[in-house]
Amino acid sequence: MKWKVRFSYLPQQFARPGRILAEIRRHLKTCQFTLGPEVAQFEKSFAAMIGTRHAVGVGSGTDALKLALKAAGVGYGDEVITAANTFIATVGAIAEIGARPVLVDVTPYFTMDASLIEAAITPKTKAILPVHLTGEAADMPAIMKIAGRRNLVVIEDACQAILASIDGKTAGTFGAATGYSLHPLKNLNVWGDAGIVVTNSGGIAARLRLLRNHGLANRDEVEIFGHNSRLDSIQAIVGNWLIKQVHMITQKRIDHAAMYDEAFSKMSSDIRLPPRRPNVRRVYHLYMIEARKRDALYEFLLKNGVEAKIHYPIPLYLQKGLAPLGYKMGDFPETDRQAKCILTLPADQHLTAKQVRYAIDVVREFYKRN
Repeated sequence: MKWKVRFSYLPQQFARPGRILAEIRRHLKTCQFTLGPEVAQFEKSFAAMIGTRHAVGVGSGTDALKLALKAAGVGYGDEVITAANTFIATVGAIAEIGARPVLVDVTPYFTMDASLIEAAITPKTKAILPVHLTGEAADMPAIMKIAGRRNLVVIEDACQAILASIDGKTAGTFGAATGYSLHPLKNLNVWGDAGIVVTNSGGIAARLRLLRNHGLANRDEVEIFGHNSRLDSIQAIVGNWLIKQVHMITQKRIDHAAMYDEAFSKMSSDIRLPPRRPNVRRVYHLYMIEARKRDALYEFLLKNGVEAKIHYPIPLYLQKGLAPLGYKMGDFPETDRQAKCILTLPADQHLTAKQVRYAIDVVREFYKRN
């Protein structure tokens, strides 16, 4: 099908790669493919953009979370509290370091319900890992108060939320460290898997640089057991080209979401918008709504050329791979409710206003017929 409103914008974003390819050709002459100067340049620019002292490039967003947890002292036998509706990478990063994921339910705006955290804390709890899902910001002031009172580490998952903020403070600058993804479908993306961790702690940053590179202090000395999780120099070249556009990308997504919101706010019997807290800047990695007759609407959108998505139709805690955690159907009622009605519409920076209006018109037409 030739989509009238497609979901992936990558062919448009990289339609004219000449400058990137020219920089890669220049880089090939240096053969500094591992931790070359382009990586340091990208790390410096990323830290400045987020507003932290340090940024450390790694191999993926999952590794960003995993290494951030390890660098903050979380490990085998510890418990980490996170959201029940997240993508598998969040929980997988916790499990990969030998810790146990402990899930809590979420709010109607898709992020961790801070009022449920206290009840999930046990003597084994070491950290809280809030997820800024869809580009929405979790209630970090409340989460940080709990963490401070209970002496817990906070590692933020901002893989979907670059430049989101709460009361003007950037999501990703509240906790001890924050993991970001540079996956091709993220708001700041590269040509493959990559990630980056930000922190204001010099100690955490130094440990991250060891952890990502086999624990090597230098070519000949190993300080700790580490990992092979370096941000490739060539991917950093792509990141250095695109990072200059992030503010434009963010604003375009916000503008498209505002068009959707204005239209759907008049359809409250059919479409439910997440609460839009006035003190939060959300960046719409995903523009997600709750829809009556969701599955039928989804098929109608596809049939009429609007490439909608569902994120995520099966709650994570009910997936076969998470069965050892021992959760059962109904443990997270808000997560369950959302999974039955959530729908994602394209909202990226390369859409035209005409395309957004067409998607809106298709939704309206569906409910006229139903």
